[in-house]
Amino acid sequence: MSSVAVVILNWNGKDILAEFLPSVVMHSKVEGTTIYVADNGSTDSSVEYIEKTFPTVKIIKLDKNYGFAGGYNRAIETLTEDYVILLNSDVEVSENWLHPLIEYMDHHNEIAACQPKIRSYRNKKQFEYAGAAGGYIDKYGFPFCRGRFFNVFEEDNGQYDQIEDIFWATGACLFIRTEIYKQVGGLDDDFFAHMEEIDLCWRIWARGYKIVYIPHSTVYHLGGATLNKTNPHKTFLNFRNNLYLLYKNLHIHYSRRMFVRYILDFVAFIKFILGFEYKNAGAVLRAHRDFLEKRKYFKTKRIENQEKTIVKEIPVIYHGSIVFDFFLKGKKYFHQLNFYKK
Repeated sequence: MSSVAVVILNWNGKDILAEFLPSVVMHSKVEGTTIYVADNGSTDSSVEYIEKTFPTVKIIKLDKNYGFAGGYNRAIETLTEDYVILLNSDVEVSENWLHPLIEYMDHHNEIAACQPKIRSYRNKKQFEYAGAAGGYIDKYGFPFCRGRFFNVFEEDNGQYDQIEDIFWATGACLFIRTEIYKQVGGLDDDFFAHMEEIDLCWRIWARGYKIVYIPHSTVYHLGGATLNKTNPHKTFLNFRNNLYLLYKNLHIHYSRRMFVRYILDFVAFIKFILGFEYKNAGAVLRAHRDFLEKRKYFKTKRIENQEKTIVKEIPVIYHGSIVFDFFLKGKKYFHQLNFYKK
């Protein structure tokens, strides 16, 4: 029987843990499975609460807040289980959620990682923002999901009940082979938070592995527990990290696609200005400044990725623009995309 480490990252999240950890403990009683809470130097009573309330949960104590990427990397480097699941602290799991994931991965060695179906904790019939029925990306680096385009959320009516290759698996519930996680370098600490799982998944695909969506497992994600969608710092991280993502991993038509991306980001900046969201507009400018200042540093990572890349034309990258399709062509759903046409 394969061994599994369910790793929940925590930072001052006692209330969140009290609400969501019980379902994880209750529904993860599978042979060979261990639940860990990696604590990012919390100053509340999180650790004491876990020790007292959930004695079967193991705690990995980190000395400070290393962010999402750094916290997981430091926790996972100590683990030896066959698989590791990066599970957000605000995820409620369902009965039998682990078996379909373990079974599929045990029988498909070419698959490096997978994710379950992600529904909303607040509206359990609806797909959730971060992951939905599997993540994709367009040629300009904009991520999207089956079941969720920007602010349009689909109800789950079984339309995505087939196992499919996906570009990225959500960091809210990312199931991955521990050996491959370490082999490809784990999450990039420099991202700190947001889009680091997309960067990881890009490296996985480029090095000859695959990632899939497994609809036979369902979890429910609260979302927004760290930073809400309109928070300027989240805007900064999303725009900056997206530029990091493209610079590190994009090899084909790089200059042309980055030029278009700069224009689209400028449009986003103007949209924030017109909406009187001046702090978010400033966050876009800061993101580009930070990227330009650190691009030389990231050049080493770009060269390393190029040297280790086996697959340059990844089949699950959308060759259109999700921004143009959504806002100009009115395409609000995945089935409306001519996905595999270049």
